[in-house]
Amino acid sequence: MAIRTILHYPDPRLRQKAQPVTNVTPEIQRLIEDMAETMYAAPGVGLAATQIGEPHRIFIVDIAAEDEPSNLMVFINPEILDPSEDLSVYSEGCLSVPEIYADVERPARIRARWQDLDGTVHEEDMEGLMATCLQHEMDHLEGILFIDHLSRLKRQMALKKLDKLRKAA
Repeated sequence: MAIRTILHYPDPRLRQKAQPVTNVTPEIQRLIEDMAETMYAAPGVGLAATQIGEPHRIFIVDIAAEDEPSNLMVFINPEILDPSEDLSVYSEGCLSVPEIYADVERPARIRARWQDLDGTVHEEDMEGLMATCLQHEMDHLEGILFIDHLSRLKRQMALKKLDKLRKAA
């Protein structure tokens, strides 16, 4: 396992669409292990393969609280089915847009379908933070960042703040 470099906005690789995984090879398994190590070290609650420059339709999520045991979930070739018309707002952040947070409105509930490491297909209704995380990570697989969901003014303000943070570092 290895900690990989997380790509930061405006790296153009963050805008590439990920390709389906046809076979869970030992290389894909190692990639997922690296993703987990990278996400936990960052620290974060989700990481898409595209965020480390790997164009595969894979992401991982672990929304367990700090005082709870980890609950890493692996999503291979995920799909969002039947998003609710009800919306919810969460303050989102992103490892690829460090130290920037903004309220993003998304469907409050979704039905998701994905494969796990064994190739087993799962389909589950999700809501709350898990639904938000899945939608956020799915966006990464489509080359979309959470700041793309903001109004033009809020996005400009967030990017200006990001630029100041980079200059100060």
